[in-house]
Amino acid sequence: MSQHKATVNWKSDNENFAQGKFTRVHSWSFDGGALVAASASPSVVPAPYSSPAAVDPEEAFVASVSSCHMLTFLHEARKAGFRVDTYDDDAVGEMTKNERGVPWISKITLHPRIVYSGDKRPTSADEELLHHKAHDGCFIAQSVKTEIVVGQ
Repeated sequence: MSQHKATVNWKSDNENFAQGKFTRVHSWSFDGGALVAASASPSVVPAPYSSPAAVDPEEAFVASVSSCHMLTFLHEARKAGFRVDTYDDDAVGEMTKNERGVPWISKITLHPRIVYSGDKRPTSADEELLHHKAHDGCFIAQSVKTEIVVGQ
């Protein structure tokens, strides 16, 4: 079908690698030219070895799920005849430990705020169905074992 590529670059900043005193700041680059400053999460690796200003993998994962859901939702809403003017989401990922004690993002709760216009407006049942279809059609949601829910 298709391939999706990312380039990750990191370089040591000192001679203390063996002691764990090295930067986790790195970059992600993508085929369209986007360059993203990335880092370990400061909640996992404290500064100065991480950067709170950079995107961490956990945040990127949550954003990826939210973005995929939104894009699929917009497609489904359009097909159903609804006009969406804005879609904003404050998605939250919860890290817990699995049965082996390894931390993982076990749940992502999406909190979409959607504004519609036009003559046809969705009912609560319509919107619930659109979210269900968005979840089922989202490539990322279908690729992970993380629980994904739409909250209020």
